Amino acid sequence: MADQAHLLFELGTEELPPKALRRLSNSLTETFVAGLAQANLNHGAVESFATPRRLALLVHDCATRQPDRENERRGPAIQAAFDEAGNPTKAAEGFARSCKTTVDQLQRQKTDKGEWLTYRTHETGLPAADLLPDIATQALNKLPIPKRMRWGDSDAQFVRPVHWLVFIHGEQVVPCQLLDASADRLTYGHRFHHPTAITLYNPEDYASVLEDMGRVIASFDARRAKIATSVESSATALGAKADLDPELLDEVTALNEWPVPISASFEERFLEVPHEALVATMKGHQKYFPLFSEDGQLLNHFITIANIDSPKPELIQEGNERVIRPRLADAMFFWQQDGKRRLEDRLESLKQVVFQNKLGSMYDKSERVANLAQLIAIEIGGDPDLAHRAGQLSRCDLMTDMVGEFPVMQGIMGRYQARRDGENAELAQALEEFYMPRFSGDQLPQTRTGIAISLAEKLDTLVGIFGIGQKPTGDKDPFALRRTALGALRIIREHSLTLYLRGILEAVAETMSDRLTEQRVADEVYNFMLDRLKGIYTDLGVSNDLFQAVAEVRPDNMADFDQRIWAIGEFRKLPEAESLSAANKRIHNILKKSNEPLAMRADPTLFQDDAERQLADKLDELTPLAQPLFDRGDYSQGLQILAALKEPVDLFFDQVMVMTDDASLRNNRLALLSQMENLFLSVADISRLQLLENTP
Repeated sequence: MADQAHLLFELGTEELPPKALRRLSNSLTETFVAGLAQANLNHGAVESFATPRRLALLVHDCATRQPDRENERRGPAIQAAFDEAGNPTKAAEGFARSCKTTVDQLQRQKTDKGEWLTYRTHETGLPAADLLPDIATQALNKLPIPKRMRWGDSDAQFVRPVHWLVFIHGEQVVPCQLLDASADRLTYGHRFHHPTAITLYNPEDYASVLEDMGRVIASFDARRAKIATSVESSATALGAKADLDPELLDEVTALNEWPVPISASFEERFLEVPHEALVATMKGHQKYFPLFSEDGQLLNHFITIANIDSPKPELIQEGNERVIRPRLADAMFFWQQDGKRRLEDRLESLKQVVFQNKLGSMYDKSERVANLAQLIAIEIGGDPDLAHRAGQLSRCDLMTDMVGEFPVMQGIMGRYQARRDGENAELAQALEEFYMPRFSGDQLPQTRTGIAISLAEKLDTLVGIFGIGQKPTGDKDPFALRRTALGALRIIREHSLTLYLRGILEAVAETMSDRLTEQRVADEVYNFMLDRLKGIYTDLGVSNDLFQAVAEVRPDNMADFDQRIWAIGEFRKLPEAESLSAANKRIHNILKKSNEPLAMRADPTLFQDDAERQLADKLDELTPLAQPLFDRGDYSQGLQILAALKEPVDLFFDQVMVMTDDASLRNNRLALLSQMENLFLSVADISRLQLLENTP
């Protein structure tokens, strides 16, 4: 046998879980390749294959045996290994026993640090055929399978019953039995097109033989690309565009070995139903690809993928049209029935649905959200009355049959029904925006009313759940509070809302004070949100020390927080930044050790050194220039002005003893330093900055 040869491993099964297929394939390849590396079996490129009935991989140029190895173990030093008479000591004899030999069989090795006993052995590499079965077993055992099953009278366990095993290295079958299947060179093609065995002679021919003879496209990626192309072509032929949802495309790929597109349609009357419900039916239940017109309107056509090249595709078309019709009819029935009642007619029924035992019903929650949304709307320039009504109606669509059947319609159904009810257009839009953002990267609410009720909902949830002692711990977050906080912060930050967050949180806590069991809830939620905000800024490239410098002064306004972040980022690039940051750190440490009350301003009559007077004069000169800029949020310009403090500050610390024994002089100097520190704290705690190495 040559030193290397192609290796093929294929496990044939009954239909694998489609949503897990790609994950199983990737895991098998990753762990199998890791096993080869651990066994020191060198190889070339690796190809993965996955279909509904098989997991496989092809390893190019895999070594047929391990390389030989020279092993060396170092023992005790010669001085410790032999006594004065040259007889071996217990140390030498113990080392020899551990090597399963005698002292006279050991060698000596000289180094710059002395001479040592060593034991050298030559280890002949094992044949790959002896190692591969265990590598495959370990890879299969490590697959992410939550629950394994048994079949027949076998003790083997896997995600689905196993029917065949191909394990070929070069021209030879790797002899082994895995999951009660004996290794062979026989694979099987398409269940209907080629159900009989196919003999594989060369591993590298695997994919082509399966496709040409077995009517199976073994590569997941190749099959996925073929499906996408065929769906697009079929859609173009109908003058439409297909919804090639990546998750749906993956699932359909995992359901088919020989994909064939079939175009079908349904009655136009069903288009009366909200399109999102029809799309949910086609994609979620039937795995169809919906089609849209050029202007984005849903058409009464769809494309399904058949796992067979039928001589009568029209029968498959008719079957799929027959299957989808009752589901669409159900959706239409729900739509028509729900239209018989207005959203506000469902408010009372929310009293029967518990939001959380300690926080009341969905009705209670809606009332709190409505009142809070009204306050937020005033702050952000929205319509408070509209926001209040939107908050009241925000959960009413949960009581519709449509949402009961299609949970994905939450909010969407509220928008449709509000329009049917003749509600304000912005209110209708807000009922869908109420849930935004639903996930990371999702779009944000855009209307003022939508922003108000979405924020109110999230802040009420955060304060309520924290207030009853159910805050997230470790990786446990059953109420998704981290996602809720991130959503609220994104809305505030990306819309540049000048909301006083702490005040709002305190107001929320006050409205449900009779239900909360925890103390200082507003502070806890604020700190929790700051931690999430840190993640947002980290993703934007803001360093941790810069964030902490601003967070230390705890700005209440998130838009203001953002302005401070970028201003401090610019300040740290100034030549004076290093000295002023170090000085503020020193001032902070000095003031921390002083327990005496300090005056608001230093007394000039107590100055003894010119350095004191110069620093005080500079502060008096710059404060009226910088403070007004800080007050109106022009932090960058204000900090540039304060950069002129560098020289008098450096001179002060060079020439003035702050902690003198004279209490009046000491406190006066501390007051001067406190005055300077407070001026910088109008923006941030610059003592926390870790200065850049490339600061000019």
